[in-house]
Amino acid sequence: MYIQDEVVWRALSLAVFATAAITDFFDGYIARNYNAQTKYGVFLDPLADKFLTFAGFVCLPFIDPVQFPWWAVFLIVIRDISVTVFRLYADRKEIAIDTRFTAKLKTLVQMIFLYIVLILGVFLQAEIQISYYAFMLMDTGIMYWLMLFVTALTVYSGVEYFIVNKSVFSTDESI
Repeated sequence: MYIQDEVVWRALSLAVFATAAITDFFDGYIARNYNAQTKYGVFLDPLADKFLTFAGFVCLPFIDPVQFPWWAVFLIVIRDISVTVFRLYADRKEIAIDTRFTAKLKTLVQMIFLYIVLILGVFLQAEIQISYYAFMLMDTGIMYWLMLFVTALTVYSGVEYFIVNKSVFSTDESI
């Protein structure tokens, strides 16, 4: 819906995105604080986060493919898929993988960045006074540099997962 060329669809998509993110936060909060975590929930919650962020990042090149290049979106998606497969592999071998601080930071930075850009995308389509400021912000090129930062942090956190947990690959246990 977000890639439609109508401000109403972009705004509605943004509301759905925000609702999904907020309910995901409360779901995790309740599960942790009331000891209601399950093995499936521990796996599915990060997977749901990935689908949510994938949906957001895939919309960005439709706003401006120069500032939000497809190659950066591709790197973000590949990192998340690789880490998910790695976690599945470790789980299959019954080796616990802790979520790194960098990965949590990456998720926070990604979500904040996505909200800002998706809101900008709505304002770029709207014919209201604030649209002028959205265009001015986009003209500065700062969003491109923020996209590079988010991409670099995302890739770094993925590399860190593999380096810190390299022992997963060195065990002799069969799958």
